[in-house]
Amino acid sequence: MVLKIEQDIKGVFPNIWICSDPHYNHKNICRGTTNWRTLDGEVPEDQTRDFPTLERMNESILNGINWNVGQDDVLICLGDWSFGGFEFIKQFRDRIVCQNVHLVLGNHDHHIERNRDNVKSLFSSVSHYLRIVVMEPVKKGVTKRHEFACMHYPIQSWDGLNKGVIHLHGHVHLPNERKFGKGKKMDVGFDGHPEFRPYNLLREIVPVMEKREMLSDMPNDHHLERLLNADK
Repeated sequence: MVLKIEQDIKGVFPNIWICSDPHYNHKNICRGTTNWRTLDGEVPEDQTRDFPTLERMNESILNGINWNVGQDDVLICLGDWSFGGFEFIKQFRDRIVCQNVHLVLGNHDHHIERNRDNVKSLFSSVSHYLRIVVMEPVKKGVTKRHEFACMHYPIQSWDGLNKGVIHLHGHVHLPNERKFGKGKKMDVGFDGHPEFRPYNLLREIVPVMEKREMLSDMPNDHHLERLLNADK
């Protein structure tokens, strides 16, 4: 699926936000309620969030969204929306102020993928892969194009890698100091943001990612070669 974001007919250009892995109501990712244990019987601190209760974690997720993302903004979530029961999908969505929420499916989103009780209708779109094309107005009559290849899962190579397309993903819950992959690749999960909230796409991601080299995780990736007729 391709999501194109540009000025509307009234000249309004929305704020665009992106996140992944909110894991709303996920008991085991919350340190105070988890049943997860390491082999020596300890709570795995590096794999859990530092909240004493599930309620505190849920409120922090919602505050991170609603204190930043406005009603008329665009919010894109790259999967693992909620956990702990079908009813929490709608509960979480109903508590978010933003009216324009796009979801890329993650490994915990099976109820949404199967569209149980028409749950997909809660979102502006639902897909497995999302190509975002942003036409940013920089001055009157002039726009700047930004492109993103988005999945829940990190991938090694993607369409447009050699043209500066940025790959955004979730799934791996990387901390802030490890959220950047090789080249123009970034984990946009909640756990990697220092303020535990979504990222503003143009203010926080583009300025950093545009400066990064076009590199691939794969050795000898021919998509990075400068070849005549490479697109044929």
